[in-house]
Amino acid sequence: MTAPLPGWLVAEMAAVPPRDALAGADELATESARLAAEHPGVVTRRRIGTSGQGEPLTALTVGGPGPSALVIGLPHPNEPVGGLTALHLARRLAEDDGLRARLGLTWHVVPCIDPDGLRLNEGWLTGPFTREHYARHLYRQAGTEQIEWSFPLAHKDAWFDAVLPETLALMRLVDEHRPVLMASLHNAEVGGVYHYLSRPEPDLHPVLQAVPAEVGLRLHRGEPEAPWIPLLAEGIYRSLDIRDAYDHLEVTGEHENLAGGNSTGAYAARHGTLTLVTEVPYWRDDRLGDDAASGDHRATLLRGAAEALDDLATTLTGALTDLAGLVHESPFVRATRFFAPFLAGSATDLARRAAQDPDRPATVAEHASLDEVVDMARLRYGGMLLRALDAEQALGNVRPAVRAARADLAERFAVWAAEAAGRAPATRVPLRDLVAVQAASVLGAAAHLAASLD
Repeated sequence: MTAPLPGWLVAEMAAVPPRDALAGADELATESARLAAEHPGVVTRRRIGTSGQGEPLTALTVGGPGPSALVIGLPHPNEPVGGLTALHLARRLAEDDGLRARLGLTWHVVPCIDPDGLRLNEGWLTGPFTREHYARHLYRQAGTEQIEWSFPLAHKDAWFDAVLPETLALMRLVDEHRPVLMASLHNAEVGGVYHYLSRPEPDLHPVLQAVPAEVGLRLHRGEPEAPWIPLLAEGIYRSLDIRDAYDHLEVTGEHENLAGGNSTGAYAARHGTLTLVTEVPYWRDDRLGDDAASGDHRATLLRGAAEALDDLATTLTGALTDLAGLVHESPFVRATRFFAPFLAGSATDLARRAAQDPDRPATVAEHASLDEVVDMARLRYGGMLLRALDAEQALGNVRPAVRAARADLAERFAVWAAEAAGRAPATRVPLRDLVAVQAASVLGAAAHLAASLD
């Protein structure tokens, strides 16, 4: 049983307005400029960099003086809830002198750090909000092109310095302001709510655990995103760090397949920053919060997920081989080329985990989370390649190999979508609830640092 939230934080959650659609890049930019114009004595807006395709990157600064907090929206372009949350936080802080005084921070808010990637997701932002429609219109970069995973890295034999312009903008902000708190606003797809913290904060854990229930959501109790991620408390993990992944995979030699840099939180750690990530789902599946016995062995479920991911990797790799030299090197093709071997490596890791603990029973949450690992991968990465092949044909590339690959993948995708729909409910979570959870988590962490939760 989690402790009740302080009244002021409950009131903040209740004050989040309803929202019918997610915001695109133009809306986020327009609303950001409007907020600065409406509060000239409290809010300033400045350019912090330029995107890869030439779009201005901007940040809002709210309040001051005082230690800094940094809030980042759209660290991944298919996770746009954070854009709404960033603007909501900036507006509440601009409007409420008492809230700013309670927290005692100067807030630097980046509503959208990836406008280029967000524009490639705008086909699904206004609905219909189904998993299939989402998967057919989403974009998720190859790992080496992801802002969240392109910070400098020097760890053993791992080296990365191909920093993206968007990443460079965040590095400047972090180094200039040395934030005591940084919130990187991500969101998941299906399931419950879970958090990442860059270090244990035992007094903050109960607050983060209690926030989801305020809007009727459950904490995630299934498998973590990766087996090397330490669990700090129920629904709270230590922040992702590629060095942990390297050390975990070094045992089997698979570390050589890692590509890309480190995370925002790993970079900010040099300044003693507390980094918070709150993952909220588009669709709820309360099974992921159920720790009752499922009646299955965890090893059996791990092996099944491994086989499914290996089959997906083989399908994507085979399609790329058949299409070599016949299609454009689009962002979607580059992403597929990156994720196919990544999925194969994930399959190997799942199979190894199955062999390590063959007799342990699985909870309902663990069963559901392994199903979701498969469904998310199939829909996300199969959908991206299918989108690329649709674009090829729309441009006039109707070579037999392109048409055959597209037909085969479309048939598979239809089966995958039907299986996902049959396994998990497709109950959409109201956007205001997702914003409320993220915003309250950030405000709760800030109040924790200010020692003023009561």
